[in-house]
Amino acid sequence: MSMDMTFLGTGSAYPSPQRGATAVVLRTDGESWLFDCGEGTQTQLMKSQLRAGRITKVFISHLHGDHLFGLPGLLCTVSLNTNPDMEQSLKCVDIYGPRGLRKFLRVTLGLTGSQLLFSYAVHELESTPDQSPEDGQLSLEMTVNSSPPHPQEQPGRTIPLDVSDDCYLLFQDNKFVVKAFRLFHRIPSFGFCIQEHGRPGKLKKELLKELGLKPGPLYGRLKAGESLVLDSGRLLHPSEVLEADIPGRKVCVFGDCSSVIGEGAFRLCDRADVLVHEATLGNEHQEKAVDHGHSTPEMAAAVARTCSARRLVLYHFSQRYKPSSLQKEGDEDKVSELKKQADQALQDTGVEVILAEDFMTIPIPLIRQPSS
Repeated sequence: MSMDMTFLGTGSAYPSPQRGATAVVLRTDGESWLFDCGEGTQTQLMKSQLRAGRITKVFISHLHGDHLFGLPGLLCTVSLNTNPDMEQSLKCVDIYGPRGLRKFLRVTLGLTGSQLLFSYAVHELESTPDQSPEDGQLSLEMTVNSSPPHPQEQPGRTIPLDVSDDCYLLFQDNKFVVKAFRLFHRIPSFGFCIQEHGRPGKLKKELLKELGLKPGPLYGRLKAGESLVLDSGRLLHPSEVLEADIPGRKVCVFGDCSSVIGEGAFRLCDRADVLVHEATLGNEHQEKAVDHGHSTPEMAAAVARTCSARRLVLYHFSQRYKPSSLQKEGDEDKVSELKKQADQALQDTGVEVILAEDFMTIPIPLIRQPSS
């Protein structure tokens, strides 16, 4: 199963001609999952090779506009491009985010009279008081759902913090487990961990032939973990004829933050194949970054080091940092300096640092264990 990640927007605060507002798509097995949806995300999708109609899940890290303002418009545009005569319409789009997201969509879609040709459900995460300063906490009065549900809205869940694991279980199926963790920002913010289930290794076909087993249904039973009794009477266990298990891939996407709350994030993101972290300002502006609830490359690198991540992808850059391809001689704020700062903080760790750019796609391959 292929997996890759495309950055539709890598800028902070607002979309500019150089960088779109924050939006990242994780694509796997025919589905696309969208992480944050800043203003203009639908335009970025149209410029990319991705299909908006493939989006089945949306994850909103926090309720600041540069991560959210594009969502109502995107849902409407996907609906406009949906064929109402098709018998098999889009599946329900599941949307995860902080408390208040459900009301935001009800009000914006309701006031604009927007109808959708597919259903959606909003699942809200309950934040904790230590995720933001007191003035960043949204009151119940502000987020209460007093208006009636949108006609296409399906019931969603309210997801509390699992204090035993210090994380939020969003969903799990036969392919993935997706959890969220707490971050500190000016308003409550979250990160997301996508853990793919591992899978059995390849069958040692030469050994099976030596044992007298021909390709067929028995191979499938062994692959499924079932032991077999051979004609000789010997009990053959799958572990004898399977190569090492193939570990599932792990992708972690951090929302805006100046720090991590609790230990849940570090446990979830341990040995992440890809860790996506904001680096809004360079190290020389750390005080300003922290005052605004943001991080520097050195701060992002510290998280990647603690998590023993394989790759650290920096994004959510201040609009002062133009993409390398658009920089001119004499520009003072060079985005390449952000990579140097992270590289320096991670020297001797083996962590690869990548600067995200709009429309960059990063493959996330399976990592097979060497055969014994």
